[in-house]
This record gives sequence, C-alpha cells and structure tokens, in this order.
Amino acid sequence: MKRIAALVLGSLLAAPAFAGGPMEVPVEPVIEPAPVVVAPTIDWTGFYAGGQLGYGDIGADGAPVDLDGDGWIGGLHAGYRHDFGSAVIGAEAAYDWASIDFGDEGNGELDDVMRLKLLAGGKIGRGLLYASAGAAWADASALGEDLSDNGYFYGAGYDYLVNDNWIVGAEILQHEFDDFDDSNIDIDATTVQARVSYRF
Repeated sequence: MKRIAALVLGSLLAAPAFAGGPMEVPVEPVIEPAPVVVAPTIDWTGFYAGGQLGYGDIGADGAPVDLDGDGWIGGLHAGYRHDFGSAVIGAEAAYDWASIDFGDEGNGELDDVMRLKLLAGGKIGRGLLYASAGAAWADASALGEDLSDNGYFYGAGYDYLVNDNWIVGAEILQHEFDDFDDSNIDIDATTVQARVSYRF
C-alpha cells in the first residue's frame, strides 16, 4: 500500500512538467560574419604618354664667360611600365624644348633636351615613388656656335593614379654633360617638372 501511494505521489509531482509537453530550447541567433572589404588593386602595367612643364637651372664650368642660367623647359614623354606587385619598373623617352639663356648678356641658350630613361620604384597607395637614370642629349648655342652633345642624368619622381587612365606627378632630374661638344666646358642642369600622363 505504501508503494502504491509513493507511485501516485510521484506521478502527481511529475505531471506539471509534462503538462505542456516537451520544453522548447531557445534558438541561438545566427550572427553573420562582417563582409570583408578588399581594397582595389592598383596595377601600373601598361603604356602611357603625356606632357611635362617646369623649370631648369644650368651651371657651366670652364667657360671664359658666365654661362649659368635658368628658365622654363617643357615637352612630351611616352613609356611603358610593368607592375610586379610590390615593385614597378619601366622605360621612357622624353623630349623637352627649352628657353634657358646662358649668362646675363645673351652668351647662348639651351634649345632642347632628349632623354632615354629607366625607372624603378615602389607603390604607396595610389602613388608610385620611383628613381630614374639614363642617357641625355642636348642642343645649345653658346659663344656664337651651335653645339650638341650627350651625357647622363639621374633623379626621382612621384606619380599619382587619379583614375584608371589619368596620372599626375612631378619629377626632379640632374643632368651632366662633360666637355660639351669638345668645348672644354662642363655643363650641369637641374630640372623640376610637373607631369600629366594618359594610360592606354
């Protein structure tokens, strides 16, 4: 009798737990991972062409008169760059017209400069910081003679990719012409130019 009473009592105590059926387990909310934003990859590979304009300063050693001078210089350029990921290399040809008088008394003038350039640099966001060097040719009139000679140059520049096609930048170059056209005159020229290029 005691056993029957215990079973009845146990059933009555357990009844409320089963009255509503099985207990529902709350569903955990699903948290979606935040989308990964990938910055667009800047690729400098391709051909480009454009123009440059700036200032040139010329010094001369060994001349019997003052051949130092400064003035404007500007022209056209075209080249190709290849992007290797972290580094960019390229080659470029440029031609500049110039209006730089030698000395204060019209002792001559630098007429034009042509360059063949190799460049190598690294990417900084949408920009490209690079070093360059190469061969240079120049035509000038000095001391009543037309002169021309070749030399070399080196320098640095920075280009910024405005969009997929347009590039703006600046460049500073140091040119050296030793014994210019067998005149026993050494000429050096520093140019600073702003550049605009179009990528094809």
